[in-house]
Amino acid sequence: MTTAASERFDAIVVGAGFSGLYALHRLRELGVRTVVLEKAENVGGTWLFNRYPGARCDIESIEYSYSFSDEIQQDWVWTETMPAQPEIEAYLNFVADRLDLRRDIRFDTNVVSMTFDEGAAEWVVTTEAGESLVASYVVAASGILSVPLEPDIAGMDTFTGTSLFTSRWPKEGIDLADKCVGVIGTGSTGVQLIPVVARQAGHLTVFQRSPAYTLPWKVRAFEAGELDELKANYAEIRAAQRAHAVGAARLSAFSVMFEMITKPPLKSASREDQLRAIEAEGVMGALSWGDVFFDIEANRMAAKLYGEAVARIVKDPETAASLTPSHPFGCKRPIIDQGYYETFNRDNVTLVDLRKDPIVGVTPTGIQTSQKQHELDVIVYATGFDAMTGALTRIDIRGRDNASLADFWASQGPYTYLGIAVAGFPNLFIVQAPGSPSAATNFVAALEQHVEWISDCVTYLRDHGYRTIEALPDAQDEWIEHTTALVEPTVLVHPTCKSWYNGGNVPGKKRMYMGYTAGIPEYRRRCDEVAATGYRGFKLA
Repeated sequence: MTTAASERFDAIVVGAGFSGLYALHRLRELGVRTVVLEKAENVGGTWLFNRYPGARCDIESIEYSYSFSDEIQQDWVWTETMPAQPEIEAYLNFVADRLDLRRDIRFDTNVVSMTFDEGAAEWVVTTEAGESLVASYVVAASGILSVPLEPDIAGMDTFTGTSLFTSRWPKEGIDLADKCVGVIGTGSTGVQLIPVVARQAGHLTVFQRSPAYTLPWKVRAFEAGELDELKANYAEIRAAQRAHAVGAARLSAFSVMFEMITKPPLKSASREDQLRAIEAEGVMGALSWGDVFFDIEANRMAAKLYGEAVARIVKDPETAASLTPSHPFGCKRPIIDQGYYETFNRDNVTLVDLRKDPIVGVTPTGIQTSQKQHELDVIVYATGFDAMTGALTRIDIRGRDNASLADFWASQGPYTYLGIAVAGFPNLFIVQAPGSPSAATNFVAALEQHVEWISDCVTYLRDHGYRTIEALPDAQDEWIEHTTALVEPTVLVHPTCKSWYNGGNVPGKKRMYMGYTAGIPEYRRRCDEVAATGYRGFKLA
């Protein structure tokens, strides 16, 4: 399977985003000869591709950052409480330069196949350019939101105006002044994008299939001396992060949702209590009840109350009603909202509810719905991601007996052991695979734990003379049973919920909730216990 021309390494890392950069640094420090293969022209991963207006993290900047280097966290200067895309991209470039990582990264290198050579106990990785690289270990750091869903709407290629995709926004930007702009999609990307585009465009038409729940948030610049004070307390902040279930001890969309569980039950609240809540907190007051995540009836009550809160913001009653979600709150990712609902009070913004007026197709001059032709200069597609599994199923990954990872996940579901490894695929480590905490936590805090566990495992294998490590099928089944049992009592698995958390947003994808919801501390405890017992649940050979 290998040739004399194949380049050899100890480990190959796929992806140069947050996970890949740390994996390279950590493995290199441990003496593991490592190369990173990155399909883009630079570091950044998700934060390189998603540069649409309004793109921003929903976790505070001082926590959405690496904790492994005090020098980096002291030297880098954040400007805002929650960082926007340009600042995160700049931060990752700063890290890559500070740690001299670029010399071991190959950019513009797209991995098309990975095959495990059982006789040699090594992976053969092939690139689009036909290069062949060989390594004992592969660390897949390809990201959980790195494969956008390409929309399939009739007539898209006939549009004579400008078509834009949020996942590949022009680096130089685009002037939307005086333009008639249409945005398709109101998930997290759309909710961030729409208020910004509304301020730029001559007219904005929003095509909404599924209304979103949002968490209104105030993002601000750091005040003089504020960041210095936070940096002086970084040890305490990081300790609190490590102890927190979602890895974000300060304000974040996830920590707010976690705290909702501790609130009184909505089903026991009087009508006066409910009204006081939305009077004081708006839409947040409709959702901040302890039974909303566990009782579908309470969740439906919250949705109705949420609609009342939206109607207090949006002036037009029909528009307010269309903006009220019908799916269970919590089953999709929480969305940070900076003036989203207020945007629909603008004279230059129109909402099209696709549940009442579906898209027929794209025409040369705009979008035709069942009731109207919408004339547009620009169409923006914000249509979501094939999350968690998409990046790996688009690579032809073959394990023992030439088994295909994509076929296994398509038929069985996205099974893993610990959200790190898959039975039948030795020496393949996945950062933030299904069954890991990634999707419902601070991604950076979760990935640091992953990378450290993987690199420690590689060191253990090398020190003890093992050539392979492979998840056992029984351990994998038990892990999935455990992760599934955690969400069974919640609305996260309600049949009306179609989200990237469970694959329901991708036609034909096997549905299964893909996150680990017991929290990062419990997950870390279980992973550490596996390692301490000689990697229980794995076969070492």
